[in-house]
Amino acid sequence: MSRIEQRFAELGRAGDGGLVAYAVAGHPTVEGCAASLDAIAAAGADVIEIGIPFSDPLADGPVIQAASQRALQNEMTPTGVLELVAAFRRTHQTPVVLMTCYNPIYQYGVARFAEDCATVGVDGAIVTDLPPEEAQEWVEAARANAIDTVFLLAPTSSPARMKAVADLATGFVYCISRLGVTGARREIPADLSDLVSRIRAQTPKPIAVGFGLSRPEHVAQVCGIADGAVIGSALVALMEQAEGAALPQTVGRFVEELKAATRGIRKSGE
Repeated sequence: MSRIEQRFAELGRAGDGGLVAYAVAGHPTVEGCAASLDAIAAAGADVIEIGIPFSDPLADGPVIQAASQRALQNEMTPTGVLELVAAFRRTHQTPVVLMTCYNPIYQYGVARFAEDCATVGVDGAIVTDLPPEEAQEWVEAARANAIDTVFLLAPTSSPARMKAVADLATGFVYCISRLGVTGARREIPADLSDLVSRIRAQTPKPIAVGFGLSRPEHVAQVCGIADGAVIGSALVALMEQAEGAALPQTVGRFVEELKAATRGIRKSGE
């Protein structure tokens, strides 16, 4: 059982939902990002997603696009991301998932990337533009190095696509709550419960919901119907605003509030 699978199993036994917190590697600064990751872990996040900054994003909204551009200006690279994870892993056991487009993996070398991820303690990867039909090389490399392969499902996904993704995914299935790009919203979609139910009909694997979540009440609502909630743009925006000496404390307080909303939200054993 992987570190991600183990964490979701523990959450299920406790009757808690999972909090997945996202940060862009190298944002707002390399040092500030490292300090924020420490604070996110200490505040109780169950999984940390670390975005590899890329110049041509596909699903990122304006907040994450701007953060990625700043990280690139800070000279953050895929190798730098792995170094960041290695430093984090020396003091934390929180599961880490990298989020990236396929191009950086391809340029790095698929097998080499998987091997280096395993070496530094990466637990999984989300490759946002890699469909299951084209994923064989990456999945084989990841499996050989015990890296979970997390795939995305959207409101428009057909039952056949849901099954294909569910069969290939390990760690958890990432459910995109709405169409469009990332970014904080005021409300979660009214039909989210139906979407999660359709995914559950295809797999018993944990389901984490992302895109548009920004507040503790969103986290509580989502964890009432899914296994975890992903907070991305709201946290990235906070890191931009709180840059400086107060950054870790500000990030930590926000994550603590989000994590509190997950506790006791599900029936034990669900």
